[in-house]
Amino acid sequence: MTRDTVPVATVRPLRRDAELNRRKIIESARIVFSERGFGATLDDIAHHAGLGVGTVYRRFPGKEHLVEAMFVERMDEIRELAERALEESDPWEGFATFLVGTAELHSADRGLREVMLSNNFGQERVAAAKERMIPLAVELVRRAKASGQLRADFEDTDLPIIHMMIGSVAQYTHDVRPELWRRYLGVLLDGLRADSGRTLSPEALDPEALDVAMCAWKPRQ
Repeated sequence: MTRDTVPVATVRPLRRDAELNRRKIIESARIVFSERGFGATLDDIAHHAGLGVGTVYRRFPGKEHLVEAMFVERMDEIRELAERALEESDPWEGFATFLVGTAELHSADRGLREVMLSNNFGQERVAAAKERMIPLAVELVRRAKASGQLRADFEDTDLPIIHMMIGSVAQYTHDVRPELWRRYLGVLLDGLRADSGRTLSPEALDPEALDVAMCAWKPRQ
C-alpha cells in the first residue's frame, strides 16, 4: 500500500459515519420535538440519539438549522394536502378535508405545530415552504365562500388561530384521550357553515396583526 492510498482508506468510513450520525440526529429530533416541542435542546437530542453533544453541534450549529432540515419536508406534505383538497369537486369538502388533515398532522407532531403557528422557528427554507402553501389555503377558503357553503365573514387568517385552538386541545388531552380534538374540530366546522346563523365578532386579524401574533406566540412548556 502506498502512502497516497492510506488517507483514502481512512476517510471513506468517516464520511459514511458522519452521514449515519446525521440521519440518527434528524430521526431523534423528530421524536423529541414531536413529543416535547422546541423546548427540547440539542443536548436532549444528542442524548436520545446516543451521540456526543459535540457531534450534534458539528452537524447542526444551532436548533434553527436542525428545524430547517426536518420540517421543510413536512411543510411540503401540507402543501400537497392543500393541492389534493383543491381537486375536490365540492368546495366545502375540500376546505374541511384540508382542515382535518392539517389538524391530524399538528396533533401528532408538536414540533410541526410550533413551526406552523409561530414565525420564530426555521430559516429561509421553512419560510419559503410556508409561502408555497399559504396561497393554496387562501384559495380553499375563497372557493368555499364563493360556493355559499362557508360563512362569508370567515377569513383565511382565521385558519392558524383555529389550528392553535385545536392544537391546545390535542396537547392538554393527549394523555387522557388523544383523539378528543376531533370532537371540537367538529363543533368548529359546524359553526363555520354559512347557515350557522351567528355573526362572528370581533373581526378577524388582518395579515399584519396575525404576523405580530405569530411572532409573539410561545408554546406551553
